[in-house]
Amino acid sequence: MPVSDNQRAEIAAQRGASRPTRRATVEALEEILYEPLPVLDHGFLRVVDYMGDDAAVVQAARVSYGTGTKKVQEDRGLIRYLLRHRHTTPFEMCELKVHVKLPIFVARQWIRHRTANVNEYSGRYSILDREFYVPAPEHLAAQSAANRQGRGDVLEGAEAAEALAILKGDAETAYDHYERLLNAREDGSVLEEGRTGLARELARMNLPVNFYTQWYWKVDLHNLLHFLSLRADAHAQYEIRAYAEVLLDVVRRWVPATFEAFEDYVSGGAQLSRQGLEIVRRLLAGETVEQPASGLSPREWRELMATLGREG
Repeated sequence: MPVSDNQRAEIAAQRGASRPTRRATVEALEEILYEPLPVLDHGFLRVVDYMGDDAAVVQAARVSYGTGTKKVQEDRGLIRYLLRHRHTTPFEMCELKVHVKLPIFVARQWIRHRTANVNEYSGRYSILDREFYVPAPEHLAAQSAANRQGRGDVLEGAEAAEALAILKGDAETAYDHYERLLNAREDGSVLEEGRTGLARELARMNLPVNFYTQWYWKVDLHNLLHFLSLRADAHAQYEIRAYAEVLLDVVRRWVPATFEAFEDYVSGGAQLSRQGLEIVRRLLAGETVEQPASGLSPREWRELMATLGREG
């Protein structure tokens, strides 16, 4: 169950409250504020707070006192200019805080982005839930032969069934042993009277990384866009990409002009090396260019040709 009964009651109370404010608010983001957005089998992401909007980016860039008298189209043009020319500071004036429930192995990838404030649920103080991630059959794949950190063809038949059974069985057994070590059940009740049980900070070491953890993650818009440029990319691992795609929709609601510029110049754009740009110039001039004489490695050549929509 992604959200516990207690959490559901807290969320209902939060969404039921209304407070007057002089701060800028964004109606499209207010619609989903506090609401858990499901991710994977037991995970979620929910926005718990935010500061600023597209106008805050513009305000910081112009160092003006308020929203000013500039037209919306001019503000959009400025945001596009800032993103296109990598003037990042104005985007740091907006911040987002989210509550995320995610598998531990996804959290360890996520925490590599050291540009946010994070506070994680502690297994030293609380008993962890019996919730673990198991891939859906369509995401249960073999190792890629071409990419050392990617997936290849989807497993099928008996091999897929065995892999799922092992993943589920090992996780269930690990949690049974976790409770045995604690001498406590998931709800905190005593498992066996007369036994002391191991400390929580030690018992947790027995759990595999597909178990779920939770944290609060606060990040400014510039660093959030950098996170999304990497983790919402098609080459990112599916599980973290699933969270990134939910965050993409949050950004679209929150700062639509910034999101549009991000799509045009970052996620939908391409960066060329000096050699790559020279090859494009030569191709535009009608010259035939082949990989061996291009100055690019075979992999760089394939990537450039894919960017240009040409066969390598």
